[in-house]
Amino acid sequence: DEDDEDEEDESKKYAKFWKAFGKYIKMGLMEDSANRTRLAKLLRYTTSKTEKDISLEDYVSRMQEDQKNIYYISGENREALLKSPAVEKLLAKDIEVIFMTEAIDEYTVQHLTEFEGKRLINAAREGLKLDEDDREKKLMDHYKTQFMPLINFIRDTLGGKVDKVSISKHLVSSPALVTTADYGWTAQMEKVMKAQAFADNQRYEFMKAKRNFEINPRHPLIVELNKKVEADSEDAQAADMLTSLYMSSVLQAGYQLSPEDVSDFAARVASVVTSGLGVDPKAGLVPEPELPDEPEEEEAEEETEEVEAEEEAPAAKDEV
Repeated sequence: DEDDEDEEDESKKYAKFWKAFGKYIKMGLMEDSANRTRLAKLLRYTTSKTEKDISLEDYVSRMQEDQKNIYYISGENREALLKSPAVEKLLAKDIEVIFMTEAIDEYTVQHLTEFEGKRLINAAREGLKLDEDDREKKLMDHYKTQFMPLINFIRDTLGGKVDKVSISKHLVSSPALVTTADYGWTAQMEKVMKAQAFADNQRYEFMKAKRNFEINPRHPLIVELNKKVEADSEDAQAADMLTSLYMSSVLQAGYQLSPEDVSDFAARVASVVTSGLGVDPKAGLVPEPELPDEPEEEEAEEETEEVEAEEEAPAAKDEV
């Protein structure tokens, strides 16, 4: 019992130390390559399984027997990251995910690519690699063939907005997901770079374009959309649905829409809603209703004048 109390006291002391100096340790890890391994042991993060900060050593000790990598994702806060579509498959497989919620973390992991022989893998990047059996590989090949009409339609419709279109290995319950290409900026990194006073706009535009769009082949929305474009590859309504789905996935991934995309998104959502309500998209505005004349105002004015006259009469008598 005494040992447990001592350990708890040490944990509380380190928590205070980490709160005060955590960012400096992360900066030291970036700059001091000679002591990087030692400094990495001092790092603390919350995860998908605990709100309490844990070390990378603790994470490795809790890994599944067949787990080869350390998985992490960066974002605003733990609550938002728990709901991210990018971690659905990992959580479904009961794989713990580290949550990095500080801007400096994006720079830190660029210098810390592995820990104790385990690679650090960003769950929000393309090509999430989990162990697959023969059945899962055959299923993936089947889905690629089945959804080729939709994949081609997405490429044609979104054009340069996406780098790649693929069947997702991240998703379980969400219909679609925007992931970061291997050498593109993550949503968190994009926010950091955009916020810098002397940001390089040309570089920002280049790195921003490195996004991938993944679809969930088991989601009914995706299945129906595939049938729709298979029947008519020029379907304008399908294009509106797809673009709306893509832009909502961009926002869900933590990215920001450009002013042009915001206007386009609003117009397409309005188009989808209009179609859903069965309203003719070319319908004009409904005419204003004809209102009857309102003589009541004149009567009210006359009544007011009469009341004022009655009030003035007694006052005049008093004066006399």
